[in-house]
Amino acid sequence: MSDSIFATSVFFRLSIAGNDLGAFHTCDGMGAQMEVEQFTEGGNNGFAHQLPSRITWSNITMTRPVTSDSAKVVKWLNDVIKRVERKDGEIVALTPDMTPIASWQVQGIVPVRWQGPSFDPGDSQAAVETLEFAHEGIEAS
Repeated sequence: MSDSIFATSVFFRLSIAGNDLGAFHTCDGMGAQMEVEQFTEGGNNGFAHQLPSRITWSNITMTRPVTSDSAKVVKWLNDVIKRVERKDGEIVALTPDMTPIASWQVQGIVPVRWQGPSFDPGDSQAAVETLEFAHEGIEAS
């Protein structure tokens, strides 16, 4: 049996430009899609060349119950509103005891949507916030 840590995590820590925005419970949308153009070659009827073109990165959505770190997200959003500037960041997958499992460098982050909590005294669910951001690429670190 191997001593490696498997990628089953409970938390994802997000930092943007060195600004720690705290731990999130879910991280969804890390992905990419490569556009492919077909090129047919005269006299070659057996196949068409598949030439890679442009890559499209999916938006990343992170959610968590409202914590004291929620104010950090609102502050970051207000900073971006004052001066829109893409910043690099990092997502780190963590075990329940906060041991890092894997990390990804995310280039050119810009916020797309923040959904603050809904408070309903008749609902016993935890108040949840959602942060969605676009980016220009991901590298494993």
